[in-house]
Amino acid sequence: MGGITGLLILIIIVLIFTGANKLPKLGEGLGRTVRNFKRSLSEPDEVDITPREPGKDGKGDKGDQPKN
Repeated sequence: MGGITGLLILIIIVLIFTGANKLPKLGEGLGRTVRNFKRSLSEPDEVDITPREPGKDGKGDKGDQPKN
């Protein structure tokens, strides 16, 4: 099976098992799932909130630290 014939057979099987009345809700749920999946792919995985150590950003030891 390939192409359009396989897709038509799949649609017919889905119609038989779910019924025509539940098909819009099934499509809505599938669309919501795809949308959430695409959104999760575009968002960054993790935000780094650890503070930087002084001297590692190329500015030397000068900065916010008080002198002793």
